[in-house]
This record gives sequence, structure tokens and C-alpha cells, in this order.
Amino acid sequence: MTEKALRLGTRRSKLAMAQSGQVADAVSQVTGRPVELVEITTYGDVSREHLAQIGGTGVFVAALRDALLRGDVDFAVHSLKDLPTAQHEGLVVAAVPEREDPRDVVVARDARKLTDLPRGARIGTGAPRRMAQLNAYARTHGLEIETVPIRGNVDTRIGYVRSGELDAVVLAAAGLNRVGRIDEVTDFLSVDTVLPAPGQGALAIECAADNASLIAALAELDDPFTRVAVTAERSLLAALEAGCSAPVGALADLLADGQIVKEMRLRGVVGTTDGTTLVQLSTTGPVPETHEAALALGRELATEMLAQGAAGLMGERAH
Repeated sequence: MTEKALRLGTRRSKLAMAQSGQVADAVSQVTGRPVELVEITTYGDVSREHLAQIGGTGVFVAALRDALLRGDVDFAVHSLKDLPTAQHEGLVVAAVPEREDPRDVVVARDARKLTDLPRGARIGTGAPRRMAQLNAYARTHGLEIETVPIRGNVDTRIGYVRSGELDAVVLAAAGLNRVGRIDEVTDFLSVDTVLPAPGQGALAIECAADNASLIAALAELDDPFTRVAVTAERSLLAALEAGCSAPVGALADLLADGQIVKEMRLRGVVGTTDGTTLVQLSTTGPVPETHEAALALGRELATEMLAQGAAGLMGERAH
């Protein structure tokens, strides 16, 4: 008799289905059990309002978590950057698999790079974080751009460029990789130009905290380096008391000497969406050995950023 299929809760978007499908295959391999996808519609999927106005992070997550808590699904896959920073009672992130490319990318008309865009180019993005950094970059490099708030899935966003409504859109490399459309990218943005969202490119596999056997099985998919990096990034975000609608970027990268990882560098940025004010800092130290050490690293950098005026920038929300 074959074992009962595990039920994986996923959002219905093409990207969510693609990443959940990849996780389903991996979970099937480590558990030897079939995995079926259970599609769940979230408030963030049906609302047409801008994310900043409907509550930011949690809007894609709440319905999946409700399904987990009711026992309708056994585990769920989230884009880590959508996950609120507060730990949820009764649930546990059992695995953070190896991270995809965390960078932001440009898809522009005529295969242009960011620096080749015409004067006054209209660039679409739904993230205040991207707007703040793009506008700051443009200001310091003599570019004239206009950032335009947009929403929608990958097709919708790239459609604005194809139709000529926008000159370019900025998206996450990881999402385009997962839906097989990375070849449409015209420019990969260096993290020195635009720091990604905390946790960007990483997935979180969440299940009920009392399901010990499933937690143990899913743990085989966990990548310890990705986990400490995103823990530090999200700790920075939490300490800045920012939701996903706040213009915060963060990235922890591991600095290696040959094959040996020696240190971790954590960078953070917060700014006004027009890019006139930016607080950008970094810290480098030994790779955190524990969850607590990773949390502490994020908190320390946040404290320095707050001391340099980040607090005054946090109140700003995208309009």
C-alpha cells in the first residue's frame, strides 16, 4: 500500500505554482511519499490595491497559514520575503532551501540596460525599496527616470514594457528563473546599485510545530548558510520595525577564502522613495554559529542605522 500523499499548500500564481512544484519534487525524494499541490487563493492575489496599502507582507501568507492550522494542508511554501518577521504560534519554518539569485533585474525595451534608458524613462516597480534606491542611483549618476508603481504577475509587469506603456520594469531574478523567463532580462542590477528585499530569492517551507516527523523530513532540504543569511536580514527588518511596504533592503553574503567560508557581511539600506535620503550601512563578522547570533547581527546593524536617522525614514509608506 502506498503512503498517503502529503498536501502542499500553495498560492495559485504561476510563480508560486512553479516554486511549489520544485519543492514538491524535492520533498517527494526525501520522504518517498507523493506530494499533491493544494491551490489556495490569498487576499493579496485577489485585491487590486497596492501592497503597501493592504498591509504588506502578510497578505499572501495568512490564507496559507490558516489552511495549515486547520489541517487542510500538511505544509506550505512561501517566498521568504512575503513572510512576516514575527514567529507564528503553532507553526515552524522547517526548511529554508538553498537560495536562488537574490538580485533585482531590469526588463527594458530595446534590450537596454539601466544606464542606457532614454531621458525621463518610466520604470515600473511595486516596491518602495526599489524606488528609493533607483531614484538615489539616478540622482548620483545623472540619469533622469520616473518610477511608476505597478502590481500584477510577471506576465502583467513585462506586458507594460512590451506594450510600450513603460520603458522598463524591475523584478526579482529568482522569480524569473523559477518560471523559466530569465532570458528576457536586459540588465542584472548589482547589489551595490539596488539591495534586494530581506530574504529575496529564498523560500520558506512551513508546517505545524507539532508534526515532528514531517519537520525532521523537511529539515533535509534546509541550507544552513541560506538560513543564517536570511535570519540576519529579517532580524534587521524586524528591528527597523518595517513591514514589506517599507523601503528597506538587506543582504547577507558569505565571504569565502577559496572553498572555506570565513565571514558574513550584512548590508542594509533604508530611504525615502524619491531617493533624496538614504541610510546605507554594512557590518562584517564571523559567520553566525547560532540562530541567536544571526538575530543579534541584524539587530546591531539596525541599531546603527537608526542612530544615523533611519527611524525618520521608516514612517514613509508608498502612496
